[in-house]
Amino acid sequence: MNDTNIKPSKEVFGNELLLVRKNQINYQFKVLDLPESRVGAKIVDLYRKDVTPKEAFEKNEMLKFAKDHYRKQGTGRPTKKDRRDIEDYRDIEDIENQDD
Repeated sequence: MNDTNIKPSKEVFGNELLLVRKNQINYQFKVLDLPESRVGAKIVDLYRKDVTPKEAFEKNEMLKFAKDHYRKQGTGRPTKKDRRDIEDYRDIEDIENQDD
């Protein structure tokens, strides 16, 4: 909150900036006002404004692309998905060889 770390029990007032890190994105929310009592999730948007810069989302997209192309096919140890695909392929071959 306002560039300082806080505990969840910290009281929040109007016109404060909250930074929340989720999925490697630093979301920024500005508190517009506080409701008098508890409200449903659909109404929360009336009391806050998302001021997260678009660069944060673009950075996350670039990170996803980097992870997708990190390991080229045929190099290194197979992933769990690769191993399962290989096992499924072997099972199909075994069934075809039994038919002969």
